[in-house]
Amino acid sequence: MKVFITKKIPQAGIDTLKEAGFEISVHDESDKLSQQELIKACQDVDLLLNVGQGKLDSTFFSACSHLKGIALTSVGYDHVNLDAATKAGVPVSNTPDVLSDATADIAFLLMLAVSRKAFFRANQVLNGAWADFEFTKDLGIELYGKTLGIFGLGRIGLSLARKAQAAYGMNIIYHNRSRNTEAEKLVEATYVNFDTLLKESDVLSVHTNLTPETQHRFNAQAFQRMKDSAIFINTARGKIHHEMDLTEALRTGEIWGAGLDVTDPEPMQADNPLLKMSSVCVFPHIGSATIETRTQMAILASNNLIAVLKGNKMPQVVNADVYKEK
Repeated sequence: MKVFITKKIPQAGIDTLKEAGFEISVHDESDKLSQQELIKACQDVDLLLNVGQGKLDSTFFSACSHLKGIALTSVGYDHVNLDAATKAGVPVSNTPDVLSDATADIAFLLMLAVSRKAFFRANQVLNGAWADFEFTKDLGIELYGKTLGIFGLGRIGLSLARKAQAAYGMNIIYHNRSRNTEAEKLVEATYVNFDTLLKESDVLSVHTNLTPETQHRFNAQAFQRMKDSAIFINTARGKIHHEMDLTEALRTGEIWGAGLDVTDPEPMQADNPLLKMSSVCVFPHIGSATIETRTQMAILASNNLIAVLKGNKMPQVVNADVYKEK
């Protein structure tokens, strides 16, 4: 079988595919393929390993219904039209679990950096603006004993909760579609409704999938109900918060700070007003960006394709109904 890979991946992933007997072609340039270029590249292959490409929509699946499987190198799959994939008979897999700790580390880093205005202060040094000592200017806030609210207490949220509890003794509250009783026992987390989550969180961290229900869930109305001392963290998907509403909430002091690893759109433009705010920190979507995690993601994606080669179901398939259709 032939595999097309849309970007360079760690060598361990390539080796895994080669050992299984795949013929591999890689788009190893830094530019992102257009949809038509991707469709063209897929015409002569059996499988796609998709790394950071754009939408895989009904147009794509109409043109690439011959594919025997697609392996994503991400947990999220909101960029894939799963109904179209299933209709075309193409199983799609993701890479859950392996990036939970790395992403939680970024959420923790954002929380701490925002609380102490660390990147704003570091930029003052870089820009030659380190002035004389001032006792009450640009002060941060402490996290000890504060309340961490988690929207979407799954594996990543639980990893963050453990770190926050161990380092700062933070109290954990959360809101999910359903209770996570295991997490409640592990970190003494308290389930609350969404309104209580907004009102009681000193830090509110988002760890949920992007769905029609969660898109722009954190909008002007939500920010208005949060504490004026609260920090908002999003390492999930940029469209879960409304960026203009977030900017206005920070500008007017409805909330205190924000840490983002995801933005809407991506990449964020250099003149975005959020980048000028002292209590805001923005990363370029680096949640899984460690050697160890990206290597494991590449291996996991490769193993999903190997399952197809062997005539088995993809272990991490996200449109399991595709197997019922066959």
